[in-house]
Amino acid sequence: MVISMDKMKLYTVIDLFAGAGGLSEGFVQAGFVPIAHVEMDKDACNTLRTRCCFHYLRANNQLDVYYKYLKGEITRETLYASVPAEVTNAVINVEISDKTINDTFDKIKLLAKGRKIDMIIGGPPCQAYSLLGRHRKAMENDPRTLLYLQYGKFLKEFTPKGFVFENVPGLLSAKKGKHFQNLQTYFDELGYKVYFKMLNASDYGVLQERHRIIIVGWQKNNDMGYPDIKKSSTDAVINDILGDLPLLKAGEIEMVSSYKKENNSYLRESGIRADDEIFVTQNITRPVNANDAAIYAYAIKLWDSKQVRVKYTDLPIELRTQKNENSFLDRFKVVNGNGNAHTVVAHLAKDGHYYIHPSLSVCRSVSVREAARMQSFPDNFFFEGSRSAMFKQIGNAVPVLMAKKIAESILK
Repeated sequence: MVISMDKMKLYTVIDLFAGAGGLSEGFVQAGFVPIAHVEMDKDACNTLRTRCCFHYLRANNQLDVYYKYLKGEITRETLYASVPAEVTNAVINVEISDKTINDTFDKIKLLAKGRKIDMIIGGPPCQAYSLLGRHRKAMENDPRTLLYLQYGKFLKEFTPKGFVFENVPGLLSAKKGKHFQNLQTYFDELGYKVYFKMLNASDYGVLQERHRIIIVGWQKNNDMGYPDIKKSSTDAVINDILGDLPLLKAGEIEMVSSYKKENNSYLRESGIRADDEIFVTQNITRPVNANDAAIYAYAIKLWDSKQVRVKYTDLPIELRTQKNENSFLDRFKVVNGNGNAHTVVAHLAKDGHYYIHPSLSVCRSVSVREAARMQSFPDNFFFEGSRSAMFKQIGNAVPVLMAKKIAESILK
């Protein structure tokens, strides 16, 4: 076992740069108790608060209140008022910086009520390290590349047994690897032995090809090495997580819908859909103009017939209305219904061209709930904010199922 396990003890965790809470949701499902979630985005913080209400109400057999909220029968304010203030106060809406960090420490200590922090989890915003369109000078001048220093200040203040730090593969190559070397040296100086591996979410039951660096650090006097994160295989494919959802046309919205098919083994075993849930929320799709709809149809037919991705320059000339024909030629991409999805990213908030639904009958990009399922979020997980804010939160998240596997490996 990695953490010296006391069956009667509840292990505490702080979630930094929490986003919508995919990482912390996995840790909660594995048995950790979150003391605080620290996040700068307002909409993501409301998502976290709503999820905190879910966990509290479920623990107190009051989920009927939560489901009234999902169905629009009560307001968010009423939902939040139905739980003790400390439940929603656990979400700290702040940008972590030198100016805010001491006040954030104080708030967390009040929330902890004298409890020791066992783990710190999270990863600074990954866009600065992204290999997609990365400009070297812009990356080197981006203050987000140094947020690991703020992460380290939390380690120094709370001295947890260990930490989990997630980021994109580009972290390893930033500044020709020097940036990652500096990170390792910094954490070593704080008293932590650092291990890392490149993991693919699809190896842990997630129906998505998503490669991420997972760094695990342990206090040197409690060095447990890299946890043995058990891989899990599945025969399920993307169509298995789409078939029971409403088959909506582009632009259609059903905030609350009944399921269209019975539950299946993958949805049940992954924790995405429970057998006792009778409705699903946030079936929200984007509108699509006639030209893009024609491109979507062309791309779907090409994929279905030849398993070939369309290049923009191969489209019929009458459909090519965009000036840029030299880069991002794969800007229109169909999700593989008979396999895993390609990596879901935050750009989904801006347009859906890279995430075209595999069904020709709908000819649209994926909905909010469909994208959430690709990230293995439970159907009872509710995202706050606008449609774009929801997509951004989903794209930035750690897949819940992968996070749960990591957390379980720590508690073995």
